[in-house]
Amino acid sequence: MNTSRLEAFSDGVLAIVITIMVLELNIPDEPTWSGLRQILPIFLSYLLSFVYVGIYWNNHHHLVKLAGRVNGAVLWANLHLLFWLSLIPFSTRWMQQTEFVLVPVLIYGIDLLLAAVAFYLLRVALMRQDGPEGHLSRALRTEQKAKWSPMLYLLGMAATLIHPFLGLGIYAAVAVLWLLPQRRIERYVVALNE
Repeated sequence: MNTSRLEAFSDGVLAIVITIMVLELNIPDEPTWSGLRQILPIFLSYLLSFVYVGIYWNNHHHLVKLAGRVNGAVLWANLHLLFWLSLIPFSTRWMQQTEFVLVPVLIYGIDLLLAAVAFYLLRVALMRQDGPEGHLSRALRTEQKAKWSPMLYLLGMAATLIHPFLGLGIYAAVAVLWLLPQRRIERYVVALNE
């Protein structure tokens, strides 16, 4: 089966995830700069989660564009990823409502870790479907971010045990790592579209 239904469904789920997150942002209690400053940590955690969903959307798009077709294993791997991503509004909101205490920040890290593992499993399923000489396998042959990210999330969770903001700092650093473009993959996507 081709990839269009998988991509459309995933795009819809991720759009809903982002919509839920923005609807859960609270308006400042007072219409002043001070009121806005009071919700700054909440806004920054929303921004981090928004960036994460955007990173997954972008990288999912590249994966699907490079994959020739999907099978049942790919569909289930994709649903597995979407499940963990759909929990990001919950874990983000819990952190915000509890003012970034240990357990909610740890749960946020666990959610990010499990989404990263699910993304890796989706990559593996797509590469298996395409074969070792498929576009996706060749494009990702030397890519290491997906292998390092789970270890960095574990480091972030360990740092959370010291202080929750240390863990959040590491989670943010992983997001920055993924914001850097993957030129090799982009070249493959561009070449396919020409």
